[in-house]
Amino acid sequence: MNYRDYLQQLIYRVINPLVRGMIKVGITPNFITTTGFVLNVVAAALFVYAGVWVEGDGLAVVGWAGGVVLFAGLFDMMDGRVARLGNMSSRFGALYDSVLDRYSELMTLFGICYYLSVKDEYIYAVIAYLALMGSLMVSYVRARAEGLGIECKVGFMQRPERVVLVSLGALFTGVFKDITAFNPILILVVALALVALFANITAFARIRHCYKEMKKLE
Repeated sequence: MNYRDYLQQLIYRVINPLVRGMIKVGITPNFITTTGFVLNVVAAALFVYAGVWVEGDGLAVVGWAGGVVLFAGLFDMMDGRVARLGNMSSRFGALYDSVLDRYSELMTLFGICYYLSVKDEYIYAVIAYLALMGSLMVSYVRARAEGLGIECKVGFMQRPERVVLVSLGALFTGVFKDITAFNPILILVVALALVALFANITAFARIRHCYKEMKKLE
């Protein structure tokens, strides 16, 4: 069992009682998926608010936005769990979940890009955009590969890792907003840089994996 599977099983043990309660009251996986998306929209709005309407650097609001993103990530796990334990899995549900996951991630990173641009942190905004690009391509390569009949789950920087890094980066930026040793926004920027680097590496690793799999079929 790799580290991702171990952490997943650990989280499932924590959320399973809540999941079973949701099933009992009739909450559907699609409702949970939609709720997670709405929370990510709220987080994006908070980033925009911090950039446009908050005087100064707005780092406290950035921290709150990071907390919302982290909370929304729980819904991303619970929708699939509710579908499986409640025997509510469906092909449309899988499609709906994947589409809203992409929208959620793009909304969050858009909000961060906008915030950094408004605060005249243009280099940092470019890093955020590279993180957005890498995140999108990781998902796209997998979807395209699976459309061609190739399983493609290789690579380190998958969606859970990206969500955790970005959300914690924003959250701790807010927590340490008053430190003077360095600019606290660098906490978020370092998280974004890690996502930008390893997400794009993961995308190319998946392309390489698909190339090898296709060569085997020739």
